[in-house]
Amino acid sequence: MQVFLIRHPPPIIAPGTCYGRLDVDCRDPEAAARALRPRLPAGVAVHSSPARRALRLAVALFPQTPVNVDPRLDEIDFGAWEGRRWDDIDRREIDAWAADVSGFAPPGGESVAALYARALDFAASLENDAIVVTHAGVMRALTGHWRRLPVADWSRLEFAFSELARFDIRRAERSP
Repeated sequence: MQVFLIRHPPPIIAPGTCYGRLDVDCRDPEAAARALRPRLPAGVAVHSSPARRALRLAVALFPQTPVNVDPRLDEIDFGAWEGRRWDDIDRREIDAWAADVSGFAPPGGESVAALYARALDFAASLENDAIVVTHAGVMRALTGHWRRLPVADWSRLEFAFSELARFDIRRAERSP
């Protein structure tokens, strides 16, 4: 089975702002779709995060194909940090997160471990080739799982906006 993970286009938000679950729009999803479309198979199921920045790209990729919107593909929920400048978040909270990347959850938010669990739950539900438009956090979690990386390594993976990562997955690799 082939899985094509795609990160959404650049969000329309001030630089230095914490956003995860925050639903912000994106820049020019049509241009990103035109660049990506030749690298993607036609007739494959398209799945998307419910966030506008992902969903707009998913719809633009193959306008005649229904998009399966799945909340398990949403970005990490930063809770009370959402929409705030990173510089304005209490340094002690940032340090607590850095000390326990997997287990720490921002106030009212979710941990990386929770993001990982829901991303793997989504992956385990796939039965056929899939195009998945999502976020860097979900891409890190799935890439880390499929490459068998420890959280300290996969949590530092970088994915550019509108980047495509392709995986050939065997059935045994999909199960959490």
